[in-house]
Amino acid sequence: MRVNLVGASCARLRPSTSGKPCSVPQFVTRALVVRLVVAAAFVAGAFAQSSSAPMVSPPVSTPQPTPVSPSSAGASATSPESTGSQLPQTEGGGFVFRKEVEEVALRAIVVDQQNHLISGLNRDAFSVYEDGKLQKMTSFRQENAPLALGVLIDNSGSMRPKRQKVNEAVLNLVRSSNPGDEVFVVNFGEQYYLDQDFTDDVAKLTAALNKIETRGTTALYDAIVASAAHVRQDAKIQKRVLLVVTDGRDNASQDSLEDAMRQLQRGSNGPVVYVIAFIDETRGSTSTIRALQTISQNTGGAAYFPRDLNEVDAITRSIAHDIRFQYVIGYKSSNPTGNHVYHTIDVQASDTGRQRLRVRTRTGYYSESLDSSQ
Repeated sequence: MRVNLVGASCARLRPSTSGKPCSVPQFVTRALVVRLVVAAAFVAGAFAQSSSAPMVSPPVSTPQPTPVSPSSAGASATSPESTGSQLPQTEGGGFVFRKEVEEVALRAIVVDQQNHLISGLNRDAFSVYEDGKLQKMTSFRQENAPLALGVLIDNSGSMRPKRQKVNEAVLNLVRSSNPGDEVFVVNFGEQYYLDQDFTDDVAKLTAALNKIETRGTTALYDAIVASAAHVRQDAKIQKRVLLVVTDGRDNASQDSLEDAMRQLQRGSNGPVVYVIAFIDETRGSTSTIRALQTISQNTGGAAYFPRDLNEVDAITRSIAHDIRFQYVIGYKSSNPTGNHVYHTIDVQASDTGRQRLRVRTRTGYYSESLDSSQ
């Protein structure tokens, strides 16, 4: 039996009843429904009791201002890190509202013209442009930090003979990871299931990967949309990666490629996506290949199209190596805007000889307020 985050059977990142898949995973329990019914009855009873009593106007009093010292005001104010703004402050008798700009976090891989990974570069080797304007970096480092990894495995019928080797390769990636990593597993076909939420327990991940019910069609975009939302809402780790393994085109999603890209590029810290796709390029799969490349390249990842199943293990090891040598670049946009405005990003790098290097990172993001949770 599949169990979700709060104990309901059949944990599922599922479509809403309106027919449009929810961009946010829904985890519903029978106990929650009961609690809501009881709460509604309590409120209705309280309302009925209060409406039967005579109404009495409360005495009117003039509120007196409470003196607040600067130190106590600072202690009670909500941190700009969590709200995106500071409290109004007086300047010359007026009120000024200052908006705190959220830092955009980029995770970048740098390679030379021969595709060799380049490490050890300093801050001066990089330039960051947003919407064509040079940005001032606020942070820079190269680190092997823990990550939140989502593994999305195609569970359609054609994947059955591939699952054993795919599962072994994924587990090798997990075992080679940072001890602080947290991983979740989504198996998807026509529907998509969260078969294991964030954990570092290899035994639990193995059990989730072995939930093979290969049949039906492929709702790839739906699974990506739901998984990206799950990472954004529930991952405690800021370094975020999705690994997607499939062998066919999307033929069952209610979400589109554009919906998937919008979800992946939502906010200033979206996940990097790596794709492994067993697709025969000679069988009219050009559009599918192009779509998977769009998803991976625009998030700073890469797409692999192995011709032989035995290549999968080497690919996952290469991905593990990539994500361990990322540069982390932070900046605060010089052109902050409201929600859902798309900003392009271009990161350039050069070596000590001023030779241009290739940088793989996200190509843009949709801005949103810091307190946005949907």
